[in-house]
Amino acid sequence: MDDAPQDPESSRPRPKRGRPRIHPRETSDEGPPNQAEREASPDDVGEVRPKAKRSRDSEAQKSDQTLIEVIKGNGKQIPQVVKLWVEHYEKDPKPAMVELLTMLFEACGAKFYIKEELLDETDVDDVVVALVNLARKGEVEDYQSSKRKEFKNFKENLVSFWDNMVVESHSGPLFDKVLFDKCMDYIIALSCTPPRVYRQIASLMGLQLVTSFITVTKTLGTQRETTQRQLNAEKKKRVEGPRLESLNKRLSTTHEKIVVLEDMMRKIFTGLFVHRYRDIDPNIRISCIESLGVWILSYPSLFLQDLYLKYLGWTLNDKSAGVRKASILALQNLYDVDDNVPTLSLFTERFSNRMIELADDIDVSVAVCSIGLVKQLLRHQLLPDDDLGPLYDLLIDDPADIRRAIGELVYDHLIAQKFNSSQSGSRGNDNGSSEVHLSRMLQILREFSTDPILCIYVIDDVWEYMKAMKDWKCIISMLLDENPMVELTDDDATNLVRLLFASVQKAVGERIVPASDNRKQYYNKAQKEIFESNRRDVTIAMMKNYPLILRKFMADKAKVPSLVEIIIHTNLELYSLKRQEQNFKNVLQLMKEAFFKHGEKEALRSCVKAIKFCTTESQGELKDFACNILKNLEDELIAKLRSAMKESVDGDEYSLLVNLKRLYELQLSRAVPIESLYDDIVRNLHNFRNVDDEVVSFLLLNMYLHVAWTLQSIVTSETVCEAQLSSLLSKRNILFEELEYFLPTLSEEQRVSKYPNQLACRVCIILAEVWCLFRQTNFSSTKLERLGYCSDTSVVKRFWSLCEQQLKISVETEDEDLNREYIEETNRDAVMIAAAKLVATDTVSKESLAPEIISHFVMHGTSVAEIVKHLITVLKKKDDDISNIFLEALKRVWHEHLGGLIT
Repeated sequence: MDDAPQDPESSRPRPKRGRPRIHPRETSDEGPPNQAEREASPDDVGEVRPKAKRSRDSEAQKSDQTLIEVIKGNGKQIPQVVKLWVEHYEKDPKPAMVELLTMLFEACGAKFYIKEELLDETDVDDVVVALVNLARKGEVEDYQSSKRKEFKNFKENLVSFWDNMVVESHSGPLFDKVLFDKCMDYIIALSCTPPRVYRQIASLMGLQLVTSFITVTKTLGTQRETTQRQLNAEKKKRVEGPRLESLNKRLSTTHEKIVVLEDMMRKIFTGLFVHRYRDIDPNIRISCIESLGVWILSYPSLFLQDLYLKYLGWTLNDKSAGVRKASILALQNLYDVDDNVPTLSLFTERFSNRMIELADDIDVSVAVCSIGLVKQLLRHQLLPDDDLGPLYDLLIDDPADIRRAIGELVYDHLIAQKFNSSQSGSRGNDNGSSEVHLSRMLQILREFSTDPILCIYVIDDVWEYMKAMKDWKCIISMLLDENPMVELTDDDATNLVRLLFASVQKAVGERIVPASDNRKQYYNKAQKEIFESNRRDVTIAMMKNYPLILRKFMADKAKVPSLVEIIIHTNLELYSLKRQEQNFKNVLQLMKEAFFKHGEKEALRSCVKAIKFCTTESQGELKDFACNILKNLEDELIAKLRSAMKESVDGDEYSLLVNLKRLYELQLSRAVPIESLYDDIVRNLHNFRNVDDEVVSFLLLNMYLHVAWTLQSIVTSETVCEAQLSSLLSKRNILFEELEYFLPTLSEEQRVSKYPNQLACRVCIILAEVWCLFRQTNFSSTKLERLGYCSDTSVVKRFWSLCEQQLKISVETEDEDLNREYIEETNRDAVMIAAAKLVATDTVSKESLAPEIISHFVMHGTSVAEIVKHLITVLKKKDDDISNIFLEALKRVWHEHLGGLIT
């Protein structure tokens, strides 16, 4: 794009041969700026503007304010000032014209004046050359971009001035072929000059003139139609007469005025718009496209044709997001009018692919607007469904605004089927039922059944628009097969359970898709009241049916986690108020049963979370019952563990592993009394070194959690006896011994076992956590000083050796483990966090471990690099000079590189 068209003479008249001399305002030695100035020099044009002479025949002319001062003001005087100016022009055109042109130049920021007696003979090109020279000298002020308070409304007032000028002149000066012809010549010429401020203001004025011309033209068009109807009626009465002659003359005059105005519009379009829509300044381009959209919408008889529409299509590819958005919004307004659609058919065929592509635009606001435009095309059935595939992929895109916009499109087009004419008529009522909408939603979710996270994204996108997702009774009825007309496959039932749980979460104000900024959500009082009302509705709908649903899907590990956690989002007080205590007890019994029926992380974690919620949020008798359920669950679990340990002697490790997982999930949320079981765990771990790696991991995890809970009880207790301290120290030391046993590098046989990396990761993480728990600084100068522990340097080296081994595991191996349980707890990120925590908390000396960690800065992907970067930030806050650490890190990287070259 160019700042201005290459040939300025193409859109303005050539200089006349005999030009009158215009007295100069000041002189300059500069040469002509371009070809348009070839016969002019700064000495030929311009003079210092004298104070305007005013007649004393009107109130406005008694004022000292010039037109530009009125525009710089608050704008209230503009209609009256314009009216008085038009009266002045009709009485004495030349001084009024000089005053208007002076305002036009001053609006562009240039002080320039044309003498009244030389007005008719002054050439536009000469004036423009002089104005360009003023700009080159820096003698121009930019009112539009000024931050000064008095220019705050300058742009709006300038637009208002020209709009009032056109409307006020419609009965005379507008059609004298002098006033506006001269104004347009100057505006078009200034819009094609290099100084950006001239182009900005000239474009603003020129575009507004067309808009105002359209306003007058539409009024004249209405008059023409009225006159035509009157003429037709009169012709039925008589063949000739003064009335017919008068009507014919009025019709002809009105038509001629419309033709004149349309010619004026075309003149500005070809002289200004065609050049400025591709201006280097994106703000000018935006103004052009916004104005063109208004013109086509308000005056389709002239502008609704491919000659003008193509510019909206071309600017869909503009490099500026603002221009692309302006074009899309203009098209949205056009497609909103049903009568425009047939005329837009060729344009749609040519540019529809680009409209779809813009739904994935790099600018979020452009993408959202484009999705709205695609919805309009679908409403008019201008797009085949096959073209929408790329759009549906955006349901799982990162920007939430785009996902919501696509969700609305999916709901309207695929679920409510608002754009499908075949769904109207007799099937209208059936089409709106919750069962139908939910069935269509399940059909969409089938595409994502293999990935629960993607299902949640889709549900989150559509939830706001789909009322059926809040029809709790309908969803429950479908899950219980109460409607014989709706048959669910197992995948459909799983997705419907996910939908129910996610919808309940959304209804009570919780996020189901994590926000990119991780900020906490805040709600006002009205929103909180809505959430509480939704919580009440969910609870009432679930009360009687909750036990039935749990019992039906008890054995299904895919459905149990979501079903069990629904109770967390209910109002437990209503069970007592509605006398549904027995249903509450049944739910708790079923949750306990589910806990012992399943051994997967998600199911166990959900059961623990739900039962704990019931023990803390219920009241009175229900709370006592929930606490008893939890106590019975703990007792039964300990008994099962004892039995499983005995069975493991004979080689049956499955029962032991499952119950160790259950104990681990329970200990994550509360202290479980396993003192009597601790020795059995140690004995089992110590005597059977060849047990499965995963069993060893959970034995160590449960030992660590028990030690951590014991330490917390001692630290928070007011009185501590010697026996408690001795017991804790004994358990801690045993845990250290067992962890240190696994520190040597794993053998090749272990490397190819079923869980090659899990045990090593667990050992590194647990050891780091225990070191941090018992570091000496936590207990120095306290009565618990005996609990302080300082790790041996050799052990730290072996610890880091095992950590480093996990960091070097290939990406392919790690990818194979992505679907494994607890992967987020046993990957390289977790290992690096554990090691960095030791340095950040001063558990080990930063000189010994920090260089090792930093040496792996950019070797293992973005996430590990971020962890190291955060550690460096922490170290810099503690110590201004860590150059030695960086130097040691570089040495380690160099030695590693040399070792790789040798091997």
